[in-house]
Amino acid sequence: MNYQEALAYLDSLNTFGIKLGLVRITRLLKLLENPQNKYKTIHVTGTNGKGSTTAMLTSILTNAKIKTGMYTSPHLVSYTERMQIDGSYISENEFADCIRIVKEKVEEMIAEGEENPTQFEVITAAAFFYFAKMQVEYAVIEVGLGGLLDSTNVIIPEVSVITNVTLEHAERCGGTLEGVAEHKAGIIKDGVPVVTAAKGIALEIIQEKAREKNADVFVAGEDFTSEFKSFATNKQCLTFNSGMVGVSSTYCLGVLGEHQIENSSIAIMTALILATNEKRITSEGMQKSLSEVSWAGRFEVMQQENEQIMIIDGAHNNAGAEVLRRNLDKYFPHAEIVFLLGILEDKDVSGIIHHLIHEENVVVVTKPDSNRAAAPKKVAEMIFAKQVEAIEDIDDALKRAKELAANGKILCVAGSLYLIGVVRSLLIQQE
Repeated sequence: MNYQEALAYLDSLNTFGIKLGLVRITRLLKLLENPQNKYKTIHVTGTNGKGSTTAMLTSILTNAKIKTGMYTSPHLVSYTERMQIDGSYISENEFADCIRIVKEKVEEMIAEGEENPTQFEVITAAAFFYFAKMQVEYAVIEVGLGGLLDSTNVIIPEVSVITNVTLEHAERCGGTLEGVAEHKAGIIKDGVPVVTAAKGIALEIIQEKAREKNADVFVAGEDFTSEFKSFATNKQCLTFNSGMVGVSSTYCLGVLGEHQIENSSIAIMTALILATNEKRITSEGMQKSLSEVSWAGRFEVMQQENEQIMIIDGAHNNAGAEVLRRNLDKYFPHAEIVFLLGILEDKDVSGIIHHLIHEENVVVVTKPDSNRAAAPKKVAEMIFAKQVEAIEDIDDALKRAKELAANGKILCVAGSLYLIGVVRSLLIQQE
């Protein structure tokens, strides 16, 4: 099986859709001799920020000279982005080989009369297998959806991380904020410490589940904090404090965004818990790794030769859109903003627009590279702004948005990862 054949096989699995549950993945991993048990893990869930936090934790472990795998989803351009070791993507050949091996086990399952695994289950099994094959010491595993019934929830981690909880994917997680929190809390395991930035009723549910599991909980804003000090270009300086563990330090973070202040505090607190047994993790190493960390497509600042500043952000829900707007107002308070916007039709389109777009903004609406994309003209009709245009083709829409953002304006690309992945590739090609 080559890479293209692997992609074709994965695409064929889309017919099975999204089916939560652990029966299929458990059987599949057993046939693979449970590779997920051959290294230590950190499990990360949350409505927003889980990808960034996963990247920060991976950077901390890698800089500590610990061979570390990272599993994330979705990807922006290539499936190979989802599986990394020490900051390097899996090769297309290795990816194809892992998918081939998993496919053989899937065929065994089907021959036994069992249900066919989903695409995400196959990719997750392949990632676990790859990390075991490459003999990583740790793997930082990002949840795909929810937590309780997510395919990744077969691991017993060193630390469980729940970044935050807001009302997204409610239809698959109980229909309410409480239901979503129950699913996020589902990653909590017996005696495994929990780090979270959840608030309100969601935090209460997490704390109750932790009590049931006899797991310690470390809460952002109560047991530890990070505070903004300053920023310049692509870095912001912060202070971390935790009276609980007696740590106070200053560090620079290689990603911008108000939300990254909290995310980085979660990563530091998690690393400090790991450091009680893992002496290779040091304060100096954490400072270095956080300064170097990057996370593509999440309030990512890109600047081209003409010095035009572009912000690439996968804000694809109400919470993400609200945070993006706050970040734009905080870091670029006097700038004129031109948006290149593309949203999926199964999202809260009006809510995203409400949180993100102001009347004085200029907006170009385009179609994300997904069969779930909302029609640009339909989205444009919902926007009240200084100027709104709808252009279906992403390349043409980007050219128009860059024209409108000339002369010192900021171009912000947002709304869907299926948009920003394509736009980011186009911008890199143009550098």
